[in-house]
Amino acid sequence: MKTLILIPARMASTRLPNKPLAIIAGKPMIQRVWEQAKLSNIGDVVVACSEKEVFDLIKSIGGNAILTNPNIPSGTDRIFQATVSIENMDQYESIINLQGDLPLINPKDIKKVNIPIEQGFDIGTLVTDLTSEQQKDINVTKVKVKWIKKNIIGEAFDFYKTIVDEKKNEYHHVGIYSFRYESLKKFTSMLPSKNEIYHKLEQWRALDNKMTIGTSYVKDVPISVDTKEDLIKVENIIK
Repeated sequence: MKTLILIPARMASTRLPNKPLAIIAGKPMIQRVWEQAKLSNIGDVVVACSEKEVFDLIKSIGGNAILTNPNIPSGTDRIFQATVSIENMDQYESIINLQGDLPLINPKDIKKVNIPIEQGFDIGTLVTDLTSEQQKDINVTKVKVKWIKKNIIGEAFDFYKTIVDEKKNEYHHVGIYSFRYESLKKFTSMLPSKNEIYHKLEQWRALDNKMTIGTSYVKDVPISVDTKEDLIKVENIIK
């Protein structure tokens, strides 16, 4: 499956300003994410960034980058704007939205996000097991999955951050997505839905508009770097 991996990067993070260039064990975070994407060896890798500092860094290490409008509201919208600057987009069978704050993402797991697309879903994503601590954490995005083949391919039907009593088929959502190009265009053309606004989760825009989200299971969830404490955790793991 011919794949394009797009990594959205924006410096104006409220909790961790200049996040893409935060140094982790001697390397900027966005470089580490880019390196993991390259190691997946499944297709072209492009960083969709909103600042020239990130653009220049990626270019300096031999990568491809595209400057996008810094006022774009979400990573999904940012990667779609980047596709406008890429020739022959119709040659790609899958576009992966890889978050720029996952420096420990396993390259093999990046490959797995294509499985739902190969099975005919509009959008693909990853899930992993949810610990009891995470289940009670309102900052963790949870997802309910109807398995077609247990822990291999399933369909997501509910996303939330709240604490619920029913834990059956409840998983930790990993924020990486795959799209067919037409699905990406459709998703970004739609207005935020009622449930998206209520839950503050853009996955609901797809579900509310009858787009299907397929899931692949991965063993572990990589640390998403949102704070200085997260930076320290990741650096300790690397060291």
